[in-house]
Amino acid sequence: MADNQQFDNILYRKLGKVIEEKKGLKNPLIEILHSAQKIFGFLPEEVLNYISEKLDLPLSKLYGVITFYSKFSCQPHGKYLINICTGTSCYFGGSQQLIGRLEKELGIKLGETTANGLFTLSSLRCLGVCSQSPALVINNDTYGCVDSIEKIREIISRYKL
Repeated sequence: MADNQQFDNILYRKLGKVIEEKKGLKNPLIEILHSAQKIFGFLPEEVLNYISEKLDLPLSKLYGVITFYSKFSCQPHGKYLINICTGTSCYFGGSQQLIGRLEKELGIKLGETTANGLFTLSSLRCLGVCSQSPALVINNDTYGCVDSIEKIREIISRYKL
């Protein structure tokens, strides 16, 4: 337990340093939240309380930003975050079927993480690759025309190494 507490203290010191560096910016919140998520892997409530206190901002302001931007997460996610585009073009191009196939292939539902911590399944509004619908992004890799179970398996296999 002491090791975890020491680990946490190191992470909080790192975040405190980031907050001090960025505090003087006109609107530092998004940059600080990005840094916090990078440091902790996600944005747990304790971290949000810490940021809220350090910036003297209401917690509701932080949650407003976090829920607006899809890149922020209050839940830990797997090593690979799979985001399926559900924008209009992808929706009509088969994103709902893609979600169903990925859920079956990975054995999880949208919003869940595989037991081995490798994959988290999520969705977002638009990837901006409408001509390649349905599309998904795994971390920073974008894949278009993902319209068959074979293509899904081929893409997923790249990340199971």
